[in-house]
Amino acid sequence: MQMKKDVHLSGKDLLGMVQVGPGDFGECAVIAGTSERRDAILKNLKNVIKNFSFMEYSFSTGYLDDIKVTVGNGGRFSADSAITSEVICSGGVKYVIRAGSCGAMDEKIQVGDIILVDGVIRGEGVTPYYVKDDFKTVPDNNVLAQLQKTAKQLGVTTHTGPVWTTDALLRETREIVEAKRKQGAIAVDMVSSALLTIAQLNNVKAGSILVVSDNLITGEMGFINPKYYDGENQIIKIALETVKALVKK
Repeated sequence: MQMKKDVHLSGKDLLGMVQVGPGDFGECAVIAGTSERRDAILKNLKNVIKNFSFMEYSFSTGYLDDIKVTVGNGGRFSADSAITSEVICSGGVKYVIRAGSCGAMDEKIQVGDIILVDGVIRGEGVTPYYVKDDFKTVPDNNVLAQLQKTAKQLGVTTHTGPVWTTDALLRETREIVEAKRKQGAIAVDMVSSALLTIAQLNNVKAGSILVVSDNLITGEMGFINPKYYDGENQIIKIALETVKALVKK
């Protein structure tokens, strides 16, 4: 006997499981990795209503001025980020901005610096189930351009370039890192590939803005560096101001 359905569990099925209906999500979504960053983003919204809590993930929707925005901690890794990305894309969101963190792969990029992703080197295990090897995972051009414009308007210096996404945090070896640098990667994260790929497949306009937490080349660890926390505040402000600009266009 074969499976009765083409896909055992879909994004729409998940929406029903968490009891999210049409119009519950906003036009835009800002997706953080950590619950702390999610809560920091939510402080900028008014009339916030929780959409759902599932396992350790919680999504809420409120208003940024008069713009309806959904905010959630969408996962730290490719697998959980793919699940929440499916939920968001199935829920009618038009724009998604990932506000995350990354490790720099250039000695000139400092802890607390801001990275704008303009392409992805897919090195995780999720997206091969969605797309072929030659698929080009990229952000939406308009979202990326607006992130760049907003950062400039706010006086924030950014680095724009490809990011390598991997599942294997403890296998960022010299051999692998140098190979990815030769492919153009300026940073590494564990989410952008899954989120941007799934957004592309669902015709959702998405972008990724990341703050540098450490540097793989110099060995610097900056997870408790004040510059890192300053950078987190900057990516939140850039993301929210970008949301305003995108909706008003």
